[in-house]
Amino acid sequence: MPQSSKAIKSLAELKSVQRTLAERRERDEAEARARAAAEKKRAAEQNLFARAVGATRPLRSVAPVLLAPEPPAPIPVQHQLDEQRVLRESLSDEFDVSTLLDADDAMSFRRPGIGTAITRKLRAGEWTIQRQIDLHGMRSDEAREALGGFIREAHRAGIRCVRVVHGKGLGSPGRQPVLKAKVQRWLIQKNETLAFVQAKPAEGGAGALVVLLAPVKR
Repeated sequence: MPQSSKAIKSLAELKSVQRTLAERRERDEAEARARAAAEKKRAAEQNLFARAVGATRPLRSVAPVLLAPEPPAPIPVQHQLDEQRVLRESLSDEFDVSTLLDADDAMSFRRPGIGTAITRKLRAGEWTIQRQIDLHGMRSDEAREALGGFIREAHRAGIRCVRVVHGKGLGSPGRQPVLKAKVQRWLIQKNETLAFVQAKPAEGGAGALVVLLAPVKR
């Protein structure tokens, strides 16, 4: 290759390198200008926010507040005492039931307006006994409160037929069924009681009563 051709080729390569370097320099300068413009814009926006908000200061560090646990619900002791007092006052041992009991061989009761068919069905076991309470061996005051609460709760639950075991009085002085007569008086004084009969021999006989309760009013 002649010497002149080599010189031309070297000159062309040099210009190409110079052109490449120039393009890279222009690109770097353009990126630098773009970054500077973005930084200037960000600073301007930050200054605008600071001017709009005004002077600020950091929030004070506040100690956390410990909340006391929620107290348990109060026990309605007074309400329970009131109910017990009502039971004691409403069930009297002196209540005369002689004119209210059917003086048959098994001594039964039906509230006015309740037909004899009801007591007949009770004796025949056509009403299913759903709950029972055993008062046998309790003192009179204990039995009265226990029976009153039992009848009230059974009625609230929609129970219709219950058995009340009062015992035959074989362990009482004179072997007289004192509690039996009192239970009859107490049941008659309860508005929830519609009727009762002496239980069948297999269900307690003379030592228990089968009681029909009034339906719950809806």
